[in-house]
Formats: sequence, structure tokens, C-alpha cells
Amino acid sequence: MDKKFCSDQCRNSYNNKLNSDSNNYVRNVNNILRKNRRILMELNPNGKSKTHRDKLGEKGFDFNYFTNTYTTKAGTVYYFCYEYGYLPIDNNFYALVKRQEYV
Repeated sequence: MDKKFCSDQCRNSYNNKLNSDSNNYVRNVNNILRKNRRILMELNPNGKSKTHRDKLGEKGFDFNYFTNTYTTKAGTVYYFCYEYGYLPIDNNFYALVKRQEYV
């Protein structure tokens, strides 16, 4: 037998402790991304709308976290939290969009 641990419980305990820091980080980032998505979804119920940066900030939106970007041929950059995206436009306003064909 090639056992490293006395039991499944010991093995699980060891691995949980080993991964706890990174798991907490990942969990925290995922929570921020989900919150951002919820905010975008709430402010954009019909798939296309516009809102002010202050409105996003009031709801706790964190602009430092997004899942991906999309750059148009013209060089315009949309930021996405999963299928909900935003585009900075004039005077601290944002165009909100929803990507239909999300993979």
C-alpha cells in the first residue's frame, strides 16, 4: 500500500488547509463578479440601456473586476461580467448591453 494519509478525513483536512488561501481569494473574486453581474442585470432588464457611473457605484459595482473584454473593429472596448457588459461613454455614462450568444 502506498498510503500518505491515515484516512480520507486526514487527506481532506490536509488538502483543505493547503488550498484555503487560494480558495478564499477565488471565492471573494467570484462573489465580486456575481455581484457586478447582478447589478448590470438589474440596471439592464431589456438587454440595452444606459446608466451613470454614480448609479453603478451606489449599488456597489467594482470596476476592477470583469470576466472579459470585447474590442470592436473600431477599437471600442466593452467590459463584460459574464454575459452582461458595459461601455464607457460620455460624461461618466455607460451603455449597458447583454450578449445573446454567450458560450
